[in-house]
Order: sequence, then C-alpha cells, then structure tokens
Amino acid sequence: MAKKAKSDISFAPTGMQSPEKGGVQKGVDLPPATKKKHKSLGLSNDQVADMYAQMYLQRRFEERAMQQYQKGKFGGFLHLYIGQEAVSTGTVFALQNDDDIITAYRDHGWGLCRGITPKSGMAELFGKATGCSKGKGGSMHFANVKEHFWGGYGIVGGHIPIASGLAFANKYQANGRISTCFFGDGAVDQGALHETLNLAQLWKLPAIFVVENNGYSMGTAAKRHTVAEIVDRAKGYGMKSAVINGMDVFSVYEKMKEIADDVREHSEPWFVEIRTYRYRGHSMSDPQKYRTKEELEEYQSIDPIERLKAYILKEGIRSEADLKAVEDGIEQEVLDAVTFADESPFPEDSELYEDMFVEENPYFHV
Repeated sequence: MAKKAKSDISFAPTGMQSPEKGGVQKGVDLPPATKKKHKSLGLSNDQVADMYAQMYLQRRFEERAMQQYQKGKFGGFLHLYIGQEAVSTGTVFALQNDDDIITAYRDHGWGLCRGITPKSGMAELFGKATGCSKGKGGSMHFANVKEHFWGGYGIVGGHIPIASGLAFANKYQANGRISTCFFGDGAVDQGALHETLNLAQLWKLPAIFVVENNGYSMGTAAKRHTVAEIVDRAKGYGMKSAVINGMDVFSVYEKMKEIADDVREHSEPWFVEIRTYRYRGHSMSDPQKYRTKEELEEYQSIDPIERLKAYILKEGIRSEADLKAVEDGIEQEVLDAVTFADESPFPEDSELYEDMFVEENPYFHV
C-alpha cells in the first residue's frame, strides 16, 4: 500500500461540523406503524384503556422522579424512560404474565409494568427500606422476582447472558415460558451479546433479544458507532429478526405477540430492534449536545401516549372526562408515592449483608 501524507489519513466519524464529516447524526428512522385497529389485533376496549393508563403512569412517575432528583432527595445515576413507554407497555401486554423479563439500567418503566408499585419504586429511588429492592438497588436495580421481572442491570450488556440462562432453564424445565431481554443500542457492540446470540441459536433457546434503539448510545448516534443496521447482527447467526416502530404501542404489541408465539412454539431465538426515542438525556448529567432541538420536537410530535389518547377518543373507547379522571388518579398516585418515599425509613445498618448470599452464615476472608 502506498504511503499517504498524514493530512490524507482520516478515521470516520470525525468532527462535529456536518453529518458528512461525522457531525450531528439523526437518532433513528422509524419503520411504518401498523394500520390495524385494536379489535383486529385482539385487544378489547378495556385493554386499550389499560395500556393508556400504564403508559401515562410511567410518564408521570419519571417526571416526578426527575423533580425529586433535582431537589436533592436522592443522588447517583438516573436514567429516565420518557418517550419509550410504548415499548414496555406493548411488550408486557403481548407476553404471558409468567414470561421472564430482564433489562438494563433504564428500568423504571419495566418495573411499573411488572408489579412494582409507584410507592415501592419511588422509595427505591430514595434508598428507603420500603423500596422494591429494600433501598439497596436504587434507580438501576429495580426488580420483582415474584412477577418474573429479573431486574435492571448497571453493566452495559452484562445481563444478556443471564437472559440466555433464564431461557435455558425454561427449556430444560419445559414450562412453556420464554425469556425476553432488553438492552440499549450501545450494548450491540459488546462481546457478551455475540457470545450469547451464538449460544442461544446453537441451543435453540426460547429467548427474544431486543434492542431498544432510542437513537443514541449515551450521546453517540448509531451511525457513528455501529456498522450497517443494528438488526443485521442477526444475520451472522442465522437468527430470526424484526424491526418495530417503538413509538406506536399497537405496532409493538402486534409484532411482539407474533414473535412470542413463534418462540414459544418452535423454541428458536429472535433478535429484534425496536426503534424508539428518549426525550431526556442519557442520564441527568447529559447536556444533550449531540442532537438538535428540531429533531427532539419531531419525535415529540408523534408522542406514543398522545397518539394512543387520540385513538381512544376517535374510536369512542373512552371520553375526555374518563381519561381526565384516569390521569388525575395517576397524578395523585405518584404524588402519594413521593410522600411515602420521603416518610419511609432508611435500611438498618444490620441489613447491610442481607440478600447477598445464599448461605445464612457465609464465610468471610479476613
């Protein structure tokens, strides 16, 4: 290879001047949303109303969590799920109640979908003993094992092999359950994902690996950190795959139900990319300089909650007054959760080593 002058050598992407030179890149391009109405999807009026309530609860919980964080009620990391509520809601309605769910650290919405109450969730953020993880997990470690929500995990991609283990157990026990694993687009380049996909396909595990592609790996658009389309990762393993519009709850429900049914019947894994968008930063410390105000407004104009609300009113599923009553009730429920968390006690010092070891008296090296 002929030598080049140093001025001719470049590594893409570079610079912040223009997309051509590696500058600000748009987050995600959404595939078309489903055109089917709820009844053709097998959803009742009550189920659609419940979807709206679930999504609205997640939004208001996150907004209050952000407010309390800014007030200094708790510290550490806080990764908000605002904008992505259709993903969790559509998926949970598509799955069976005993199917396993495991996710990354943007986990509040998933917890609320799987039995964690606003009170126990807010108390966990506050580090209180009444929290869903007894105040020891905080924002990134919500969990509710009784309802098969195996928690949020703080290490990028670290939970993906665990999801494969859950799927292995389900197949071994022949219990009919499937394992679903959710992670961000930043995890697709982790070695743990590729090792897991290889094993899952080799052993035909009943698992769904889902990328919640919200546009940016912390602050880096997918086009700047990953080659080709994320969903193309499946091709290397001969794995079934799909791309879903994550800003429309019906689209998520429709496709995830089809996929879950296929996995349950054939015990073969899927790799799914759900394209969505987060309205807030990666975490509370994120200045969000990697995207434009116009782009944010573009996705807010197709907000999944407002979209479903408009559909409900148009189809006569509920009236304005009905929805207002639901919204007011949720607003009060979340405010009550803040009061509950504020007034709850912190864990006792004696609880420091509880819930850490299987043995009652673990051996400590000194």
